[in-house]
Amino acid sequence: MSMRATTALAAAIFAACPAAAQTYPSRQIELVVPFVAGGTTDTVARLIAQRLSDRWGQPTIVNNRPGGGSSIGTSQVAKAAPDGHTLMVTTIAFAINASLQKQPYDAVKDFIPITEIASIPLMLVVHNSLPVHNVKEFIEYSKSQPAGLDYATSGPGTSTHLAAEMFKTMTGANLVHVPFKGNAEVLNALLGGHVKVHFALTASALQHVRSGALRVLAVTTEKRLPELPDVPTIAELGYPGYEISSWQGVFAPAGTPKDIIDKLNGEIVAMLQTPDVKARITREGADPVGSSPEQWSARFRIEVEKWAKVAKSAGLSAAN
Repeated sequence: MSMRATTALAAAIFAACPAAAQTYPSRQIELVVPFVAGGTTDTVARLIAQRLSDRWGQPTIVNNRPGGGSSIGTSQVAKAAPDGHTLMVTTIAFAINASLQKQPYDAVKDFIPITEIASIPLMLVVHNSLPVHNVKEFIEYSKSQPAGLDYATSGPGTSTHLAAEMFKTMTGANLVHVPFKGNAEVLNALLGGHVKVHFALTASALQHVRSGALRVLAVTTEKRLPELPDVPTIAELGYPGYEISSWQGVFAPAGTPKDIIDKLNGEIVAMLQTPDVKARITREGADPVGSSPEQWSARFRIEVEKWAKVAKSAGLSAAN
């Protein structure tokens, strides 16, 4: 192909790109959620689906594709046509799993971040029978246990798991991982005193802290939480750099035209700013975000790099 023909072709493609958003969507949109129905991510995805259906006049459905540590649904989106009709709503597990196991996709190269939907804080909680009342006592007590102190998670590779492993690496606490199949099982074991430590999603444990069944020692966020103003962050207790918040975000297959990404971003961000959706997400224990594609892309890359370092320093693999 001649230089002139190549230039003409490039110009034609460039000129055609803005038109993509004008004709989009041209058919049903599918939001893939790589987790079971009924969870917080599923709830948020259905809010987005309703918004897009109402605003654009094309049906938008939620397709729950759990399994493989979220890799089954994620792989489906990675292979989908990059035309904005197949999207993914997922969690921090997407960034964490990129370094815990070999995947049939590249989390950074095969996807385009659209927006961060919400940030979900965690907190270090213990059963009220544990004889500790602050983080210093907790670390010392764990080191006094020859076999270590068991901590519960909602499964390998979850935010509750990596929060604990980062804590172990930074503090030297003697903690032993006990994975469960989801938050419901963790809370049952924790409230029953069978396992006495958990880095909990605030939404799932706050009511039990308020009832006195669990004791909160610290939060994992960069700043203190408005709902727990007297509870310190782990970072401020002498471990600068410790920070983890779970999140939910929207992604499209790599190659999706920028004008379609921008159109999706504008609609979802506008939805997150409505009072009813804000209230709904807050009730789920999360903080609405609504970032630009550029902001979300930068943050996502940082998340992937961060958890790769944590996994390496903690010696984690998919089997841990």
